[in-house]
Amino acid sequence: MKWIRLFILILGSSILVWLSGNCGNLVVALPPAEDIPEEILRTEIIIDARSPIDGSPLTAAQYAQLQEQLQTSPPRKLDPTIRQNIFLIRIRSLLKQLFPFLNL
Repeated sequence: MKWIRLFILILGSSILVWLSGNCGNLVVALPPAEDIPEEILRTEIIIDARSPIDGSPLTAAQYAQLQEQLQTSPPRKLDPTIRQNIFLIRIRSLLKQLFPFLNL
């Protein structure tokens, strides 16, 4: 008789835990009502942008002008000593991969 009561108690509590754990699963799967669908966002025309340099807000015309300036101006050159240091660091990392037992 004790085994039957124990079995009923375990079965009842496990069903109660299972039901309480599965109550909100259907609601969680739905997106919020104010969420804009991705299909609409893909067709939206973006009229304001951010500067890739400092992140300040720009209009579309300012953004196009900045992109044109960035493409036409040559990139800044590194100091030759810095360039040589980067080259030596890359060689050092390559040697460490080939000869891990050396203390470089």
